[in-house]
Amino acid sequence: MPSPGSIPATPAEGIAPMHPRLRAMLHAPIAPTLLKLGWPNVLMMLAQASTGLIETWFLAKLGTDVLAGVAVVVPILMLMQNMSQGAMGGGISSAIARTLGAGRHADANTLVLHAVVINAALGVFFSVVLLSCGPMIYRTLGVEGAALTAALTYSNVVFGGVVLLWLMNAFASVIRGTGNMAVPGAVICGGALVLIPLSPCLIFGWGPFPALGVIGGGLALITYYGIGTLILGWYCWSGRNPARLIRSRIRWASMRSILQVGALAAINPVLTNASIALTTALVGRYAGTAALAGYGTAVRLEYLLMPIAFGLGAPMVAMVGSNIGAGQPDRARRIALVGGGMAFVIGETLGIAAALWPYAWLRLFGADASMLSTGATYLHIVGPFYGFFAMGFAMYFASQGAGRLKWPLLAGLARLIVAVGVGGAVLALSGSLVAFFAIAAVATSLYGLIVLWAIASGTWFAGQSRAEGAIVSSAAR
Repeated sequence: MPSPGSIPATPAEGIAPMHPRLRAMLHAPIAPTLLKLGWPNVLMMLAQASTGLIETWFLAKLGTDVLAGVAVVVPILMLMQNMSQGAMGGGISSAIARTLGAGRHADANTLVLHAVVINAALGVFFSVVLLSCGPMIYRTLGVEGAALTAALTYSNVVFGGVVLLWLMNAFASVIRGTGNMAVPGAVICGGALVLIPLSPCLIFGWGPFPALGVIGGGLALITYYGIGTLILGWYCWSGRNPARLIRSRIRWASMRSILQVGALAAINPVLTNASIALTTALVGRYAGTAALAGYGTAVRLEYLLMPIAFGLGAPMVAMVGSNIGAGQPDRARRIALVGGGMAFVIGETLGIAAALWPYAWLRLFGADASMLSTGATYLHIVGPFYGFFAMGFAMYFASQGAGRLKWPLLAGLARLIVAVGVGGAVLALSGSLVAFFAIAAVATSLYGLIVLWAIASGTWFAGQSRAEGAIVSSAAR
């Protein structure tokens, strides 16, 4: 077994080197392979991210106070999404893939139950924390009065059932770990199509449905998660999935194979969402409710970049990891750079479009003059730098595959310090949102450039931490 930080010279034992999927990851042209593997994930993540945007669009019809209240709940909901799908989900998919690749099908079946137990426990934990601490959290984030009432009403429904989100993503990650991207994509995209008519029915009381207002929006979202959990769970239980849900004893070794990747990776979405949530709080504190609604609506475009980055990132995890295991670190680095470059182009295109036509986005959610002005100012300044965020986020997934998470985490921390620390100080002293948004643009650029430098310079492979070394050693076993 190689020591932590070393790169195995041969493919992992038990994986057939001539399997078509493995052959493509090791030898096929990088960009076409990434696109082929990534498009189902892009659709799936866009559908899942769009559920929150759809909810916001309908709830915005209830007024600016509701829009402002929901604006402080959505970053926390997206944190749950990113942690359950991209972080713990990556740990689940990685563990399933390694075990199946080694031919240990019985162990892969056992891992399914462990994945469900881990995500269910985390879902219950966050539900208890957010239900009990919700008032304190939202007051800290700068909402009060009617906006606080709306935030708590929506939050209590959504986070009361957030365990269903964690369970749905546990099953989806199990299935992706077997190489099947189509089934999770079809179920989650199909669920989003159901949510589109269900949300207004429950919010506004169409047909036989009662008008529940903000509560109806939360119930629609929880129904979507519940249906997804049932379908994906049935697929894993039925035997149609190579890793089947069966009864088994809970073992620490199986837990560890998931947690040693997922737990460390979970720090990144915490940093990302903390940056959004805390900057939202600063805007609310120093600029008022209408500005808070405008900023919260504009910055939500960043949540559209995450599914794009994940769509490329999920295959990058497998491609980078397989090439590291095959003793091809240079190709692994090229995969990370090509994937990051593709994400940069897509993110930059979206960001520049938002900067040029900000009202096309903002007017979907409201017409308040102050809300539109704040949101447009943010998109004019920060939008042209969205490519750097998309690039850094995609390369974070490549770093998961390589077991080199130090630099993406340091980059996320640097972004948080600059955006919240430096930006908050400037906003408090000057009261200028323009200056605050300019610092946010610098922080966004810094995030992507730090990760790019680490990978392009070769620093990516130097100075592993003990936790990262454990990941690489486990993957090689």
